[in-house]
Amino acid sequence: MSKVKSPSLAKWLISGPPLLYLVIFFAVPTLIMIFSAFRFPGEYGGLMPLVDINPDTGARELLINWQNWHEFLTLENFTRFFEDGVYVQLFIKSFWYAGLTTFFCIILAYPLAWLIARSPKKYRDLLVLLVILPFWSNFLIRVYAWMIILGPQGYFAMTVNSVLAWFGVGPQQFLFTHFAVIVVLVYVHLPFMVLPLYANLEKHDMALLDAAQDLGASAWQRFWRITWPLSLPGIWAGAALVFIPALGMFAVPDLVGGTDGIMVGNLIKQQFLDSRDWPFGSTLSIMLTATVLLLASLATLISRGRKKHD
Repeated sequence: MSKVKSPSLAKWLISGPPLLYLVIFFAVPTLIMIFSAFRFPGEYGGLMPLVDINPDTGARELLINWQNWHEFLTLENFTRFFEDGVYVQLFIKSFWYAGLTTFFCIILAYPLAWLIARSPKKYRDLLVLLVILPFWSNFLIRVYAWMIILGPQGYFAMTVNSVLAWFGVGPQQFLFTHFAVIVVLVYVHLPFMVLPLYANLEKHDMALLDAAQDLGASAWQRFWRITWPLSLPGIWAGAALVFIPALGMFAVPDLVGGTDGIMVGNLIKQQFLDSRDWPFGSTLSIMLTATVLLLASLATLISRGRKKHD
């Protein structure tokens, strides 16, 4: 009997703590957020209270019941989201920003990851260390550094405007623009694309490329027919690590984007901290989470469809 129970006990000892962590810090907050999205805001912000103190008895009493639930629960927050086109447009804009960030990260990270994977083994650890080196400094300090670089007195802006002046083009502003948001988002998330790609490319069997070359395949054909398909798992992993955080980012648009660079993360932060409209902030969070899960499901279905086709 002990031999039967020990594997089960070991399984729970291993999986129990992570499962408990996910329940406490993910499932419970998610349920609270979902419930808050159907609530009314309080008189002074936050949420309308469901429990109040009875002045006669001094005991706490639950205000909501089956008869008056419509006074505490509502669909107005979701109606407000879909009826006001501003919020939908902001979602589309945020997805556009996150998509561009992911695209440019793939373009920049692929050759870098390939270079690291094909470097001598004694240099790979150093090159990977250089990739993650920016994480050793504070995130806000790095963003402030980009504010100096893209500012009107920065060397980048002065150099570019000097070149544009030769062609008769007036000075351009780079800080507090869409360009600044994309540049800093790419900079912040680029390591998250390099590392999964490097881990994938390092495992490729070079004998496959040598065999293709012996069969007369060109360099482009070897890349497109062998390297690229084998690296798709790393691309999908990197895209998820870049797209999802970039979609909910609010610090970068706040600091380098100005009013034109606002994203859905800024709107959610504004609803919770400035407007103190917690129900609508929860609604925006739910819509963002649901959309990301939908896109992830579609990406999974597309990936499975390609595997079956291959």
